[in-house]
Amino acid sequence: MGTAKLKLEDIIDSSSNAVLAVNIEGLIIYGNHQVEKFFGLPVRLLKGQPVHKYLPKTGLLEVLLDGQPQLGRQFVLNSSTYLSNCSPVFNKGRMAGAVTVIQDITVTSNVENTPGLKETLANILELSNDGIIAIDRNYIITMVNQPFASLFGKKMQDIVGQHVQKIYQGVPIFSRSIEDGETEHGYVTTLNGYKITANRMPIKKDGHIIGALGIVALKTADNDQVLVTKTQKQRSLQECRREEISYRQRVPSICDRIIGQSPGFIALKETVKRVALSNSTVLLRGESGTGKELFARAIHSESGRSQGPFVRVNCAAIPEALLESELFGYNEGAFTGAQKGGHMGKFEFADKGVIFLDEIGDMPLMMQAKLLRVLQEKEIERLGDTRTRRVDVRVIAATNRNLEEMIINGEFREDLYYRINVVTLNIPPLRSRVEDIELLLNYFIKRFNEDFGLQVTGVDKEVIEIFKNQRWPGNLRELENVIERAFNIIDGNIIHKEHLPLYMQNSRRLKGKHHKGGLSKLVEDIEREAILDALEACAGNKNRTAAMLGISRAGLYKKLNRYKI
Repeated sequence: MGTAKLKLEDIIDSSSNAVLAVNIEGLIIYGNHQVEKFFGLPVRLLKGQPVHKYLPKTGLLEVLLDGQPQLGRQFVLNSSTYLSNCSPVFNKGRMAGAVTVIQDITVTSNVENTPGLKETLANILELSNDGIIAIDRNYIITMVNQPFASLFGKKMQDIVGQHVQKIYQGVPIFSRSIEDGETEHGYVTTLNGYKITANRMPIKKDGHIIGALGIVALKTADNDQVLVTKTQKQRSLQECRREEISYRQRVPSICDRIIGQSPGFIALKETVKRVALSNSTVLLRGESGTGKELFARAIHSESGRSQGPFVRVNCAAIPEALLESELFGYNEGAFTGAQKGGHMGKFEFADKGVIFLDEIGDMPLMMQAKLLRVLQEKEIERLGDTRTRRVDVRVIAATNRNLEEMIINGEFREDLYYRINVVTLNIPPLRSRVEDIELLLNYFIKRFNEDFGLQVTGVDKEVIEIFKNQRWPGNLRELENVIERAFNIIDGNIIHKEHLPLYMQNSRRLKGKHHKGGLSKLVEDIEREAILDALEACAGNKNRTAAMLGISRAGLYKKLNRYKI
């Protein structure tokens, strides 16, 4: 009888753990039998799908970014707790993808009381070239792998059970993770004569710290730059997570945080909460500085997509030649200088979340056509690729330009206008909600007191009157800048007229004056005063003045000629 040939695939399928592999683009290329049970879907339907749609928290995408393992990552999916260990896959010296091993630890989440899990983890960790060490709350070593033990010329069993300070010879270790619950990336130190770079993170159960995990890599001249790059990316990801968590903890409802008690403004905030419940495209319209991005974030936070990403794109700030690759991504070799392995675009990053297209009125016509297709088909196509990718993204657009006039002038596509103009929210300028100025003043004063370490208590009554009579072409942004300027020169605890910019101190007051010529003459006088105020605020700079007023440079010159300014 011939011996049956045992295939690697049969071995992996016999594992009780889910094993999933992706290519360099983050698309699923392999899954074992346990993966089908894990997702409740056959692997044939999973293949070719972006992994972040199904597993956003395993660390696979981070492995693809820096080529380094992500070990001991816990995540919750469908009320179950899992542990994942992700490693890169190389082919002929080049990274070709990544693989993750996922174990359900819902019932047996305490490693110390689960010998079977402990043994499985030990076997998995031995796949890593980096040193791995785990300690309990009392700083006793509970697990190490052989690469770590080899740093001391010992076997694993010689180290497990000892106090970590004995191994590290008195060097402070793990205190920030154990005592403060902090994760450390790129900590450089010396261990038994070796220069190492260490990553440390707390291990938690039911919200309590029960230990810590450390990953140790030798620091050599050859890998210094790799370590620096890896550390920068890890710190960046860590800061993003901290910022997002902190932001959500501080601001349970962004909509409630938006300052304003005028009747129209309260009604607008209530409309935002209703609009957030749908997936319709939203167009935010308003002058520059009115807070359109804050309203976009409010829609995101109040929606069912609040746990998904919020990705902002300033269509006016990205050069036309780069805008397509920024929005839709590109494949390796798509153009000279293209990043190795390709690059995900903003739409892919925003999958299952919201993309905020600020200054959409400045988007080139060619890109408008491509954006229209994305909105219609819900698909994007990377530069240099012929394959389309499905994206589940809600689009919020914003502009301070007159899109209707741009359509007439052939500067904006009419079909795109109707596609983004499903729900329109008009953000009022500051001059139309004068009753909110004192609320905003109190907010900015409180904030700048914290920033400057001062104790400013308020503003003089004359200042409030000046503010209420201003045209505020720069809106909230201008008010914020005026208050910050006052904090830089104030010598007491009250903001007076002399602390204001000269253009406000010498403000021409039209309010209450009798105007011959009726409404049209009054409007012209007010417009002329607004232009003069903006010119003074921008020290005569025409580009900045046009931006502050929310008009084009050509439009500004027409008005300058009209009013003989």
